[in-house]
Amino acid sequence: MSFLVRQIALKASGGEIVRAKRVDGDEMKIGRDGSCGVHLQDLAVDPEHALVTQLDETHIEIESLHGQPFEVDGQAVQRKELDVTHGNELRFGNHRIVLGQDPRSRFPTFTVRRHTPLSHSSADNDMTDVYNLKGLLPGKRMSAWAFAAAVLVAFLAFPIWSYASYNDLALKKDASRPEGYHADKSWESGKLSLAHQSLENDCQACHVEPFVAVRDNACQTCHTQVHDHIKDTGRLITARGEPTGFGAFTRAVATTFNKPAGRCVECHTEHEGAGDMAPTAQKFCTDCHADMKSRLTDTQLPDAGDFGTAHPQLRPTVIADTRNAARPALRQITWSADVKEMNGLKFTHAQHLSTTNGVAQMVRRRADEFGGQDGLDCENCHQTDPSGVWFKPVVMEDACQTCHSLTFDKIGGTFRTLRHGEPEMVVADLRGFFAAGGPPRPINLDSMSRRVPGDRAAAGTASDYARAVRFYPTQAGQAIQMLFNRGGACFDCHNITRTGTATTAGYNVQNVVQTQRYYHKGWFTHAKHTRFECVDCHVKAENTNDATDLLVPGLDGKGGCRDCHVGESGAKLASSKVKQPVESGCAMCHDYHLDEKAPWLTRLPASRRASYDRRRNAGQPSAR
Repeated sequence: MSFLVRQIALKASGGEIVRAKRVDGDEMKIGRDGSCGVHLQDLAVDPEHALVTQLDETHIEIESLHGQPFEVDGQAVQRKELDVTHGNELRFGNHRIVLGQDPRSRFPTFTVRRHTPLSHSSADNDMTDVYNLKGLLPGKRMSAWAFAAAVLVAFLAFPIWSYASYNDLALKKDASRPEGYHADKSWESGKLSLAHQSLENDCQACHVEPFVAVRDNACQTCHTQVHDHIKDTGRLITARGEPTGFGAFTRAVATTFNKPAGRCVECHTEHEGAGDMAPTAQKFCTDCHADMKSRLTDTQLPDAGDFGTAHPQLRPTVIADTRNAARPALRQITWSADVKEMNGLKFTHAQHLSTTNGVAQMVRRRADEFGGQDGLDCENCHQTDPSGVWFKPVVMEDACQTCHSLTFDKIGGTFRTLRHGEPEMVVADLRGFFAAGGPPRPINLDSMSRRVPGDRAAAGTASDYARAVRFYPTQAGQAIQMLFNRGGACFDCHNITRTGTATTAGYNVQNVVQTQRYYHKGWFTHAKHTRFECVDCHVKAENTNDATDLLVPGLDGKGGCRDCHVGESGAKLASSKVKQPVESGCAMCHDYHLDEKAPWLTRLPASRRASYDRRRNAGQPSAR
């Protein structure tokens, strides 16, 4: 069995639109719910108001489901059995349903009409009117103007007034605005970084003039020790080159609104969030340095685009002349495998690091001092400074004298040693020693000793002793000559010439100068490389027999920096195999504001460095 439902709606022209559908089954619901067979969009009708049950071909039963009545021929009922052939009229809310029987199919028919629009009817336009605020609020145009005015007051006029109220604070030292809300804070694009968190309520510290971009002098008010990358800002802008495409458009807009290029804030962006200042990507450096020679043809700096693939050879600073030990002559050279450095020593690393020669044998014999080593290790002589960045200068008395003793006399239980590094005092001590002393007195000249009878033997011994005492001071010259010539303690380690003065007996010992930092334009720290052996980088140390060999590594080759450091993007990995790749952007070794300190990036604690890496890898912008 089935039901036929005809929904009739009126057109604007007055005509009718009939939408018919067939509902199969013995039962059908009438209600506001969309699943009902007779769907009535009327708030006066329950979602499932009544249930229609077909009893036979001509009779149906209609029963209210939730106790809400409906009308049958003007009479309110909750249950009614009807003969569809009689044409009864049902009313649910403002909808009238006329019953009938289809002459062809003999199915019961339900013809639905909306009776009146006075209540909340089912028509779409009426339902829209029910839930809108039309007539209760101003019109769209008036509302738009009102909201525009409110925005101008709240986010322009009020912030300007708030800023102007404290504008004079920019001229007062250590002055700041009181705590609380200030309207111009609505202009903030984000929280200040950790470095500038103390300026949270002191906008005028940076924004000195209203509607004027932050200038460098505002930064330099606090950052007094920070110098420019180069003094000539115009040359800096030329090195960067003129932007193209959309970059040229943004530069033109910035210039129009008085935002000149080359300011501090182009790199050090603020209001990027309450963390570390937004990281600067390598691209910031390479925009200038990757092909700078094409724009600054007179520059002496080679182009550098990426440490792994496009970086010039390292240029260590080595000692060229040691005549002035306090200020030795230095020169910067391009690294190569055969670079030499004149440090004033004859010392050879291969001889001291051997495990088979006499040095190693001496170490093994002194197991208590060297802990059972087979030979000397690097740390026996080289010790890092407290920071772990560099190594302290090797001091002869601490590192060398345990093997290379300078002892020349013993008085009781006290040993007298020559003074290292002071050749004048060495000569004076030896001359004084031989002038003040004498040869051992023969035992047979002692009156209490047994001796050969007669005076002849005693006279001969006394004559020999007197001659020895007379010529004993002259032995100082022989001792000095032995010390400063081949086979002597000084000659074995130092370069000695016969160009000295009388105070040094004519000998001149070349000054020894130790280089503490070879790469002054880039940063290196031993503290970050402690998990490696010294010879992993200083590969020539175990084999070199020339004290002038430069043992610091260069860019490539065994032990070179690129064995691990592959640049920021790791592009080197595509062309070579690196066992332990380390991403190495420009900021790992270089600082924009170059000084003797470590780059800002390497000074970050491990936790903040990890946060920096995450933000960089997430592609956060590094400059406005």
